Amino acid sequence: MAKQKTDPNYKIIAENRRARFDYAIEEDIECGIVLEGSEVKSLRAGGSNIAESYASVDDGELWLINSYIAPYEQAKVFKHEERRRRKLLVSRKELSNLWNATQRKGMTLVPLVLYFNHKGRAKLKIGIAKGKKIHDKRETQAKRDWSRQKQRLLKDHS
Repeated sequence: MAKQKTDPNYKIIAENRRARFDYAIEEDIECGIVLEGSEVKSLRAGGSNIAESYASVDDGELWLINSYIAPYEQAKVFKHEERRRRKLLVSRKELSNLWNATQRKGMTLVPLVLYFNHKGRAKLKIGIAKGKKIHDKRETQAKRDWSRQKQRLLKDHS
């Protein structure tokens, strides 16, 4: 993991920080994403949002729904739709596991991070998640607040 952070090609494009608060992430999977040329250029410029998007398995294929990629201004003729459904690439075994998790176990597929890997290819990390109840969210927030307060106390006494 340390190698990727120093790699010049590795770059986080968009992160869904709210997902870890709203969902209990049980497992995450890296998948490829099918993009058009103007979408890749726009991602390199940093115009993307995956906060309100989700993934679903339809007709034996995995799709990213409601993700936003800003229009690329230099693409005059070959423009892309900003919120189109984008196909995600996973193996058949992973696809069947995802289908089982969503259809049988009632889980949700939440996009966590959209990034360029060390080869410069766009990848999406999807979390297999279960929705948290309000009391779970309060508990998570209380733990986070306590850990911050603990760090401040340790810092002050040092």
